[in-house]
Amino acid sequence: MSKVRLSIAACTLRNGRATVSKDLNFETMLNPSSYKHNLNITYNRTTALGKASQDVKFNTAGGDTLSFDLLIDATGAVEPVTPDGSVLKRIKFLKKVAYDYDGGKHEPNVVRVLWGGFLFYGRLTSMTIDYTLFKPSGEPLRAKLGLSFVGSMSSKEESLQSKRSSPDLTHVVEFKAGDSLPLLCHRIYDDSSYYAAVARYNGITNFRAIAPGRKLLFPPLR
Repeated sequence: MSKVRLSIAACTLRNGRATVSKDLNFETMLNPSSYKHNLNITYNRTTALGKASQDVKFNTAGGDTLSFDLLIDATGAVEPVTPDGSVLKRIKFLKKVAYDYDGGKHEPNVVRVLWGGFLFYGRLTSMTIDYTLFKPSGEPLRAKLGLSFVGSMSSKEESLQSKRSSPDLTHVVEFKAGDSLPLLCHRIYDDSSYYAAVARYNGITNFRAIAPGRKLLFPPLR
């Protein structure tokens, strides 16, 4: 079985669709030993006069964060991802993907973090670089990177995720043979372009390979 490498790729999120850059796609030499994915919910808290307890009401869901460590090694002990696997060039490329300011967009890139069945869209919030091994010339041979991201959603995904003003209940649909996610989105939202946002909401990485019998959540729009 071939090794599946964690990848960090620049992308754009528009109208519920993600377009991933083929050129700005960083693949790890060594996959992380662990990662931390925090999911957040915010509430409005009010205290009624004469009451000791607070009234806690749902506000929004989202703003999740992701963090993990990566190792870049140029000693020859690990097979390089590119012919020139120098530590400094690999870090420079990762910064181009996730950190550097894009003058056209006036902001750093949104990135897609993909590893096996795990999929995350967000922006880099911090990158720490710890150089641990060097050539006699001072050029680094090994570096440990600490990366942190905050989730980023398109406006349509935010509508699906927040559920701030719709009184309707979330739709639960059992996927049947012959169904397609765009068709179901058109049936429920009268807009098939929500399919990518619904796929990510349900943790689906390949919307064309949904098994019949799977129950899907279609949350209300604002």
